Amino acid sequence: MAMDAGEIERLIKVGIPDAEVTIRDLAGDGDHYAATVIAPSFKGKSRVQQHQLVYQALKGQMGGVLHALALQTGTP
Repeated sequence: MAMDAGEIERLIKVGIPDAEVTIRDLAGDGDHYAATVIAPSFKGKSRVQQHQLVYQALKGQMGGVLHALALQTGTP
């Protein structure tokens, strides 16, 4: 079962309310996505910490319903 790009965006925005989120379906199969997440709340956090916040927002969907997510994060 694949995960919809809109659901990925929604989960990230719920978990990181100040985030600007862009999702791309890389393979057209609903399993391989790229996400760019830009948020002022990432300021002062390492890239690893930023990625951890995104994964937490996805509520354990990585590796299950969401097979692969190429992630880029940063501050505005």
